Amino acid sequence: MALFDLTGKTALITGSTRGIGRATAEMMAEAGAEVIISSRKVAACKETVASILTSGGHAHGIPCNVARMGDIEALVTQSVKLCTKIDILICNAAVNPYMGPLRDIDDEAYDKILTTNVKNVLKLCNLVIPAMAERGDGAVVIVSSIAALKGSKALGAYAISKAADVQLARNLALEWGTDNVRINCVLPGLVKTDMARALWDNPETYERVLESYPIGRLGEAEDLAGAITFLASPAASWITGQALPVDGGASIAGGRYS
Repeated sequence: MALFDLTGKTALITGSTRGIGRATAEMMAEAGAEVIISSRKVAACKETVASILTSGGHAHGIPCNVARMGDIEALVTQSVKLCTKIDILICNAAVNPYMGPLRDIDDEAYDKILTTNVKNVLKLCNLVIPAMAERGDGAVVIVSSIAALKGSKALGAYAISKAADVQLARNLALEWGTDNVRINCVLPGLVKTDMARALWDNPETYERVLESYPIGRLGEAEDLAGAITFLASPAASWITGQALPVDGGASIAGGRYS
C-alpha cells in the first residue's frame, strides 16, 4: 500500500543488529527502504546486512558506538557517501549501565546514560536533519520508553534520559516542522530484548510482571518495528512531536515491573 511504501528512501537505524532496531531494519527493508545497519560490532553489522540482502532487501553496514561523538560524525559522513542522502533516522541505540536508586548512582554511570541517550541523540539529529530540511522531507523516530512516564526505584537515571528524549522530539518538531521534517517518539513497554532481559527472564517475577499488561503478553521487537515504520512512512505525514506508547496497555494499567 502506497501509504506505507518506503521505496526510494534511505533509513539510518542505530542499534540495528538485534532487538527492536534489527526488527525495524528488516521491516523497513521489506517496505522498500535502503537501510543502513549500525551497531558497535563489525561482525554483527555484517551478519544483519547479509540476512537482509538474502531476503531481497537493500542494506549497508557501518559500525558505530553511539557513546562516541567521533563515531557518530563518521556514521553520518559514511552513510551519505554510500547512499547520497538520509531520509529516515531511527535513534534506537541506548545504554543503561546502572539499575538501582538514584541516591547510589556514581557520576560515571549517570554521565554515560545522559550523554549516550540524550546528548548524542541530539548530535545525531543535528547532523542529519538539516539536509532533510533542504530537501523538504524527512522523518525521525526516537525510541524512548514508558519509563519516561513515571517514577522508578530501579530505572531512575534511564527514565530521566528517556523523558528527556520525549522533550527533545517535541522541541525538534517545532524547530523543523515548516521544513516538512517530522520528529516523533515511540515509548516501548517491556519488550523481550537482550537489553531488558533482567526484567523479563526471571521465572520468579515473570507472572507478576505480566499482570501489568492488559493485552496479556510482553512485547516482541516486531511490535515496535511496526509502529516505528508507520511513523516514518507517508501514512504518518501529519504526525509530529508526539510520544506514542507501544506497551500492551501497561501505561494505562500502572505497570509494576519498574
